[in-house]
Amino acid sequence: MAEKWTPDSWRSKPIMQVPDYPDTEALADVEKRLSTYPPLVFAGEARALKRQLADVAAGRGFLLQGGDCAESFAEHHPDHIRDFFRVFLQMAVVLTYAASQPVVKVGRIAGQFAKPRSAPTEKQGDVELPSYRGDIVNDIAFTPEGRAPDPARLSMAYRQSAATLNLLRAFAQGGFANLDQVHRWMLGFVKDSPQAHRYQELADRISESLAFMRACGVSPDSVPQLRSTDFFTSHEALLLGYEQALTRVDSTSGDWYATSGHMLWIGDRTRQPDHAHVEFFRGIKNPIGLKCGPSLSPDGLLQLIDILNPDNEPGRLTLIARFGADKVFDHLPQLIRAVQREGKVVVWSCDPMHGNTITAGGYKTRPFDRILKEVEAFFAVHRAEGTHAGGIHVEMTGRNVTECTGGAHALTADQLGDRYHTHCDPRLNADQALELAFLLAENLKKERLGRDHEKIAANG
Repeated sequence: MAEKWTPDSWRSKPIMQVPDYPDTEALADVEKRLSTYPPLVFAGEARALKRQLADVAAGRGFLLQGGDCAESFAEHHPDHIRDFFRVFLQMAVVLTYAASQPVVKVGRIAGQFAKPRSAPTEKQGDVELPSYRGDIVNDIAFTPEGRAPDPARLSMAYRQSAATLNLLRAFAQGGFANLDQVHRWMLGFVKDSPQAHRYQELADRISESLAFMRACGVSPDSVPQLRSTDFFTSHEALLLGYEQALTRVDSTSGDWYATSGHMLWIGDRTRQPDHAHVEFFRGIKNPIGLKCGPSLSPDGLLQLIDILNPDNEPGRLTLIARFGADKVFDHLPQLIRAVQREGKVVVWSCDPMHGNTITAGGYKTRPFDRILKEVEAFFAVHRAEGTHAGGIHVEMTGRNVTECTGGAHALTADQLGDRYHTHCDPRLNADQALELAFLLAENLKKERLGRDHEKIAANG
């Protein structure tokens, strides 16, 4: 029998990746105050996402998950949110058209403030200070005052998340996501792209489809699904005190839901089965993600699945593979085979960012060709295993940053300093993100054609 779960049962377990707050009483006061605040998201929304992810797990959809590596208090601006949402919708349109399937849209936004670090401290010259752990914990400025973990930042993160969610809901439901509008954005991108012919071809096909639909009486004016969209939020749940404060009982079901975001995930550094993060996650009813890195064995994965999804509920668990371009074939097949052998229902998603980080020109960066290589390998393994490559998980922005090398504009290491704005990890810029969507589209189209051929063969 599993131990009884409560929102605070994680506090009796070992825990990794937590900051050392100098004033624990102040931290407790902030967490207590947060527990009285309204939820940021609602249980019904989380259940809706779980239903959509269940379709993805069954091969009837694709998960697009992406956004900032770590949100910033200083850069919180409506234009930045709008630009991200616009590129995200562009990517979704490309993928929906190619796959002829729904695309589940989940942003790394409105809560993605905390970051795990490889070392608790950072040294510059002779000065050693606590590592920057995201704006929810401390400041990026390398000073003793800035790097001291500050509980007041938890409240600031809540307020910024609430404001961001308010704008995102308006964009998703208020006409900004109108399919006609998204199409015009794509044409704007086509005009400036080095690969204009490739994008123009797809844009023309979408134009023909929209014209045909209008002739049949189907338009954004008559079909609400064409003028609005479902959009969900997600983040890595590192600060369990913050998460506990925002975990509430759903009045309709009596179940516990984390209301800080629709979907939370466990990072590769905090997935120990007997530790605090896994303990917290096993009790919340949200759809959840689990990062799967090279050190995760098939038996270890099955143990975590049994803890996190003991009822094998479709849509509950998304496995986010992050190996590095050269390690996918060494690790992913054995994990897929173990999951298939035991009949576990999961969504398989590819994180091609975190295993492909290098240093170039004095900057941490990610070569775009290695990102593409990991995505291609992910799809190739799933084709070979007869399973569904169900999603992509990327760090990206709608801004014209210079953080990842390569892409259609052939960004070089010498150009990284031009607009290197990230507070933590390098992100794909708008052009690179959309270029990635077209690569994904090609793979999804292959998968769709393969299914069609199988159906034809089965029907004689």
